[in-house]
Amino acid sequence: MKKIALVLFVALFGLVIDPFGAFAKDWYFKPAKNHQPATTEPEYEALLKKYDGIYIGDPSKKELFLTFDNGYEAGYTAHILDTLKKEHVPATFFITGHYISDQPELVKRMVNEGHIIGNHSWSHPDLAKISDTKYKKELAKLKARYTKLTGKTEMNYLRPPRGTFSERSLKLGHDEGYINVFWSAAYRDWLRDQQHGADYAYDHIMKRMHPGAVILLHTVSKDNAEALPKVIHDLKKQGYRFRSLDDLMAERALPSKFW
Repeated sequence: MKKIALVLFVALFGLVIDPFGAFAKDWYFKPAKNHQPATTEPEYEALLKKYDGIYIGDPSKKELFLTFDNGYEAGYTAHILDTLKKEHVPATFFITGHYISDQPELVKRMVNEGHIIGNHSWSHPDLAKISDTKYKKELAKLKARYTKLTGKTEMNYLRPPRGTFSERSLKLGHDEGYINVFWSAAYRDWLRDQQHGADYAYDHIMKRMHPGAVILLHTVSKDNAEALPKVIHDLKKQGYRFRSLDDLMAERALPSKFW
């Protein structure tokens, strides 16, 4: 009886001190073999469908959607942009308040070269564990700084920091006019003290590729920057096309005969 009472106390106390965290979920995808499309939990699929979120494109098309998370700069983004420009590949960069404050010229370059800038929040909190008011401020502050810097007023895509979410946070993002963007291809690339070389990055990226993949990479990875030219070149040779998230959303909105 004492054990049951203790469990109930802990559960109730946890809800009191963290009213949102009990409902937080960690995004993950399930890789498939032989470059077949990745999947995720049916519950996650249902929530994304309900709130118009995305994690994968059309698995019947050899299209890829390249996205980068930019929490801070480590000296490799310019090289990544050089590669994208040379290969005529569009990308989406999800930036934080620290990044736009620290690297305004790189953000302007991204925009000038035709890339999409997405909202990764101002201070990178767990969006599933903060209040509605704090959540809205996190997104609005980043967007306002982006508009001030670039003159652009549209910011349509949101990547939840750390990949954590809840139904409440997905709904809040949707209600604020954002499309929540997760991913179906990624690897452990963000640890700067665990870089293993371009070949390592190449192998880990390529083995996750599948039709419709929304690819998550981090620009703090030296391995990614060095591997990216060969990754893009070889994927093109395999018949893949790199598209933007805007293309993906347009395909979803328009009848298939237009594509």
